[in-house]
Amino acid sequence: MTDSEFHRIKRLPPYVFAEVNAMKARARAAGEDIIDFGMGNPDLPTPPHIVEKLIEAVRDPKTHRYSNSRGIPGLRRAICSYYKTRFNVTLDPESEAIVTIGSKEGLANLAQAITSPGDIMLVPNPSYPIHPFGFILAGAAIRHLPIGQGFSFMESLERAVKHSVPKPLAVVLNYPSNPTAEVVDLDFYRPIVEFCRKHGIYILSDLAYSEIYFDDVPPPSILEIPEAREIAVEFTSMSKTYSMPGWRIGFATGNKKLITALARIKSYLDYGAFTPIQVAAAAALNGPQDCVAEARAIYKARRDVLIDGLASAGWQVPSPPASMFAWAPIPEQFAHLGSLEFSKLLLQEAKVAVAPGIGFGEYGDGHVRLALVENQHRIRQACRNIKQFFQEAGIAPLPTVRRAPTAAASAPAGAAPVAGSKQRAAS
Repeated sequence: MTDSEFHRIKRLPPYVFAEVNAMKARARAAGEDIIDFGMGNPDLPTPPHIVEKLIEAVRDPKTHRYSNSRGIPGLRRAICSYYKTRFNVTLDPESEAIVTIGSKEGLANLAQAITSPGDIMLVPNPSYPIHPFGFILAGAAIRHLPIGQGFSFMESLERAVKHSVPKPLAVVLNYPSNPTAEVVDLDFYRPIVEFCRKHGIYILSDLAYSEIYFDDVPPPSILEIPEAREIAVEFTSMSKTYSMPGWRIGFATGNKKLITALARIKSYLDYGAFTPIQVAAAAALNGPQDCVAEARAIYKARRDVLIDGLASAGWQVPSPPASMFAWAPIPEQFAHLGSLEFSKLLLQEAKVAVAPGIGFGEYGDGHVRLALVENQHRIRQACRNIKQFFQEAGIAPLPTVRRAPTAAASAPAGAAPVAGSKQRAAS
């Protein structure tokens, strides 16, 4: 018996990242120094006050029992306090907020809760893999909406709804985007909310990178549009904001009907995250936010070093305004290879691992994604390696942009703090 006999697994294509990961593992086993920009796995330490709160909570034996699948009340109140302070959005912690075991689990479980076989989901392409595959696993049919330069999201949305039978159930949004790093403002969301309300289509917004931004204006929440509460739910995560990826803790907020559906299915599937993790997550949201500004500044400094270093190697890559990724168009000399073969070549010749764009959808195949998860010294080394490889391929350096020094231990100039750098009172 093979896994191809199982219906849901048959709908999953081969994991395209696996080839690069296998090559990376073989190279490291052979003693090669591989600089890894492949996985968006934050390398910064979790802030000490959050770790200390976890230790304090875990010493209480009462916290070792089953938790609450909807999330402990204190954390749900902290989530709502964050939304009020950061977005000026008032939420009910009982009916409009739920704790998830990471945003990935939340999206996948909501898909199971609301999807019937044959339902049509509208998903950006390229996109984070759980956005389409969470619904594919739930039995949905996926209609891809191409995004990026040259595409109008609203035009793609209108065309998809016009030509879909049955009517689409929901549309996924993800800004700041993984993998493209694109950001949008409320004027982008407004016509989408109006259109989806008119057609009875739910909106699922993934806001996992809301606090990793490099411009003066923080990315908005779709829930800042009052009418969005009628149709939208928003997912976010503690992983990137507070460098807590392995803790597996996130939350969903918004439309009561969708939150109730997610709570119902979670009640059958899990007992919630370990209570001390939830206690520590509440301390993160309620506590001082200087750590978030510091992390943001570190990512910004790394971004600048990477973009300038790649330019000096002859690789013109747009500077991302947010997220922890650079979305890099494959140089013209290698474009015929496609993203997977180019990623393998980069690993072999420059000892640099990246994520092939095809892993995020067919419209990503002209790009690779680089994660800002190596320190500045390693980034510079990676750029030197790439420069040497490119020179051998006949690619000339580009003029570099002169930037003012970025202090990695302070917030970017003009950037608003996530929720104020002062201590917030526990709700």
